[in-house]
Formats: sequence, structure tokens, C-alpha cells
Amino acid sequence: MAISRERKDEVLAQYADWFKRSQAVILVEYTGAKMKDLDAIRSKIRDSGGEFHIVKNTLAKRALESAGMKAPDGLMEKSTAISFAFNDAAATAKALNEATKGMEFARVKGGFMNGEALNPSQVKALAELPPLPVTRARLLGVLQAPAGKLVRTIAEPARSLAAVFKAYSEKPAAA
Repeated sequence: MAISRERKDEVLAQYADWFKRSQAVILVEYTGAKMKDLDAIRSKIRDSGGEFHIVKNTLAKRALESAGMKAPDGLMEKSTAISFAFNDAAATAKALNEATKGMEFARVKGGFMNGEALNPSQVKALAELPPLPVTRARLLGVLQAPAGKLVRTIAEPARSLAAVFKAYSEKPAAA
């Protein structure tokens, strides 16, 4: 069924907004999917802070180009659904990977991150990254390690001196 020009403009504006707000975009082919399977994928991605939408290829391609992203040939063919990562790109990619595991109909076509095209193997690598809070915690640990070592190094002479005084005070008095 053909949609009106006004509706196309609305859809195009919505797609452009999603592309602008998302940290990463992952394109999925879903040929032969059942509605309950797509709903399960949507739910899993929504839990990770993203969204999963079935799109019209021609309108999505125009929205991608207006957002400054060039879709490689063959990317916007067949049935296409797009996963938008609004909060954490790695978490959304991981949720998509987990949700589509064992579903033969779902195949990652590629994606975009920071305006750069990603191939399916790069999307898989993104899914294997740790979530953002874990990465932040690791970085904080790396940054705190030298400071902790410096504090221990500075405190060691005083600790050694205190141990000498304690040993001296506990030494039995000579008669």
C-alpha cells in the first residue's frame, strides 16, 4: 500500500531523528520472521536502552544520507530492521546478538557508528565489548593504581619506624 507524501515526510523526519540521537545503528535482515520473534528482539533491545524498528528501505536510505552516512551497496535491500543504540552501543549490540541467537531468519547486515560504516564482523566485535559501566570501572582502576602505589610507598618508612618502636617497647626490660 502506497503512503502519502505527508506520511513519507513524517517517517523520514522520524528516521532522521533516530539516526541523529543514536550512538550506533545496526541493520538486520529479518526475512521469514514471526511477529512474536520480532517482539522478543524489541523487548531485549529496549532493556539495553535502544530501540528496534522495521523500516522502509528507501526512506531509511534517504535518512541515512541526510545524516551524513553513506550506505554501502546491498545494505538497504530485502527486509530491513534497524537497532538504534541510544545509550550504550556495546550493550545494544550485545542484546541484539543474544536476542537473535538461534533465529535463522535474523542476519546482521552491518551498521554505522560515529558516521562510519560497520561490516557484520565489526558489529559482532562491538557486541563482545564489555558494557560501558564495566569499561569505566576498569579505566578508573587503571587510573587509581599509580596513586595507591605512591601512597603505599610514601607511608612505608613511617610504618617501618612504627614497627621498630613497637618492637622496642615490647622488648622485656633488662634486669
